[in-house]
Amino acid sequence: MDIALLTKAAVMGIVEGLTEFLPISSTGHLILAGALLNMTDEKAKVFDIAIQTGAIFAVILIYWQKIKTTVLALPHAQTARRLALNVLVAFVPAVLLGLLFGKAIKAHLFNPVVVATTFILGGLVILWAEKRQQDNPAAARVQDADDMTLMDALKVGLVQCFAMIPGTSRSGATIIGGMLLGLSRKSATDFSFYLAIPTLIGAGVYSLYKERALLSLADLPMFAVGLLFSFLSAWLCIRWLLRYIASHSFVVFAWYRIVFGLLVLLTAHMGWVNWVA
Repeated sequence: MDIALLTKAAVMGIVEGLTEFLPISSTGHLILAGALLNMTDEKAKVFDIAIQTGAIFAVILIYWQKIKTTVLALPHAQTARRLALNVLVAFVPAVLLGLLFGKAIKAHLFNPVVVATTFILGGLVILWAEKRQQDNPAAARVQDADDMTLMDALKVGLVQCFAMIPGTSRSGATIIGGMLLGLSRKSATDFSFYLAIPTLIGAGVYSLYKERALLSLADLPMFAVGLLFSFLSAWLCIRWLLRYIASHSFVVFAWYRIVFGLLVLLTAHMGWVNWVA
């Protein structure tokens, strides 16, 4: 058993779980962490996507009562059917664009410079969105994710597609995009979590199936450790985030993105850190 490899898998799992649902880009952090840990080959890319499933199990656990209630109410409750249809509608754009452009994006954009740049740009967008909602609180016309329309869901789904650019952040795109489209911070966050379930499970299953030739039973411990630590850290992070947004904005995450992005660019330019794609 390779203890060093399992330790790296645990670190990557923690990075995934802590960053997946914050608007700071889990993919971007995984690319940077993978560069530092020398986990940059094709198998590592599959691992990065697969361990997202662990984080999603944390969402399912925390939202289990809501998920169960919605599923059981589908035959007779319009609200439940509308929420399920909204998640489906929002899910479709990322599937279509991912199948069309996913390979090209991975080949050309999965590198530290792109990640650092999108960190900074994303941080500026978050600052703009928070200022806009602060200046005009009435702009949040949707206070509960159950009240979203199909058009709201489609727009959030289209915004989610920006997250295919590493460093953008899927949760950041859907939450901040939702706020710009008229959702409250709470409803945008809840819907982002609901949408993450099919999106990340689908991405994980598809990646494992597509790259199955790269994998063997010997890789099982590494993937198991990554999934476990991703689940545990995501569970803690989501519980904290739901309490945090009740009385705080996302401004702190915007400044984190900007400072961290500038730090990556500076260390790369000065040669202090050997960031490798």
